Amino acid sequence: MGLATLIPIEEYLDTSYSPDREYIDGEVVERNLGEKTHSKIQQRLLLYLGSRTKELSIEVFPEQRVQVSPTRFRIPDVTVVKAPEPQEEIFTSPPFLCIEILSKKDTMLYMQEKIDDYLSFGVPYIWIINPKNRKAYVVTLEGMVEAKSGVLETENPKIAVPLSALFE
Repeated sequence: MGLATLIPIEEYLDTSYSPDREYIDGEVVERNLGEKTHSKIQQRLLLYLGSRTKELSIEVFPEQRVQVSPTRFRIPDVTVVKAPEPQEEIFTSPPFLCIEILSKKDTMLYMQEKIDDYLSFGVPYIWIINPKNRKAYVVTLEGMVEAKSGVLETENPKIAVPLSALFE
C-alpha cells in the first residue's frame, strides 16, 4: 500500500472535485455515494425538511462543506442549521444537525471518525441512516440510540422525521 500525498488546505479549497471530497489532515478523501437508494433517501430528507424550514426556523443544505477543525473538512449528506443561515460559503460554526446516509462501502471505523469529528466540533445532533437494514440512529454526546420509535428526532427546535417518509 502506497503513502498518501498530502496537500495544503489552500490547494484543497481551490480545487473542484466531482463529487466533492473531504479533507482530513492533509489528505483528500473520497466519499462513498452515488447509489440510487442513497440518493432517494437524501432527496426525501431534503424535501421533507426543506418544506418545513419556516415552521422550524432552520435551513437545509445538501453536501455542504463543514470545517470541523483547522485541518479537517467534512461533507455531511445533509446539514441542518438554525436560522439565520451562515453567510460563509464553508461552515466554520457547528451545524445543528449532520445527517449521514450509509453506503455499502462505509465502514464502522470511517463513520465513527466522522461522528467523533462532529461531536468534538460541537454538533449537537447526528443522524445515521442505514438503507440496507432500514434502521436509523440518533447520536448525541450521550451516545448513539436506535430510532426504535420509527422517528428521528431533535429538540430545540423539535424536528421529527418519520422513517416511513424515507423508506417508502
